[in-house]
Amino acid sequence: MNPVVVAVAITGSVPRKKDNPAVPILPSEQIESTQQAFEAGATLAHIHVRNDDETPSSDPQRFALVQEGIRKHCPGMIVQFSTGGRGRDPSARGSSLYLKPDMASLSTGSVNFPTIVYENSAALVETLATGMKAAGIRPEIEIFDLSHLHGARRLIEAGLIDPRPHVQFVMGVKNAMPADEHVLDILLAELRRLIPKATWTAAGIGRHQAEVMDWALARGADAVRTGLEDNIRIDRTRLAASNAELVTIAAEAVTRHGRRIATAAEARSLLGIAG
Repeated sequence: MNPVVVAVAITGSVPRKKDNPAVPILPSEQIESTQQAFEAGATLAHIHVRNDDETPSSDPQRFALVQEGIRKHCPGMIVQFSTGGRGRDPSARGSSLYLKPDMASLSTGSVNFPTIVYENSAALVETLATGMKAAGIRPEIEIFDLSHLHGARRLIEAGLIDPRPHVQFVMGVKNAMPADEHVLDILLAELRRLIPKATWTAAGIGRHQAEVMDWALARGADAVRTGLEDNIRIDRTRLAASNAELVTIAAEAVTRHGRRIATAAEARSLLGIAG
């Protein structure tokens, strides 16, 4: 059975404790929540940090604390920092790359979000990609629109990322890319044409989390993504108790599709990350 990397996006920049008390905000909460998710089967942690008032933060000290805790309590787990822009000064979005996480997210174009324009100018994208390359950090290319695949291809042609990036399709954000199975097929066809060596995954936002995971697994995805950043509920009537509960549901989906969860070492090998 081919292994599947289970990625957990533990916090994000949007959900608050008033939405779900399980959302981890403080570094200590994030470390504890990630450890629980790791023990449930996750081998990649996507990290945002927050200020004490729950607003998004770019504080390198907070990123450092979370990274240190994960490396201590979750041996081999891939640490991926967010360079996302919601609520963060663009000039600070790469300020923690010097800490050399295993991976970092990289959006290759701008897109509409429900209340803002998620702006990623060509100059900013190139700056972030250059910083990741210099620090030996593998990018996860975040695709919110078909054109962003072409943006990733241009980075490869410029020598800023290698020909085998990890690509994530983000589906179900209002005003951006819909959670539509046919759209995923179009995206995959374009990915295989433009970046044939890429590994890939797909993230479904909110109520779309489970169905997008199933679509991805049915198409042989290298990874699946879950976590409270994307979805705070189990169903309409119940909030998720933890990131670990969402990881358990993802693990069940992997098994249902005749696959198995990748170990930490297998996850690193699949995504081209040193052990």
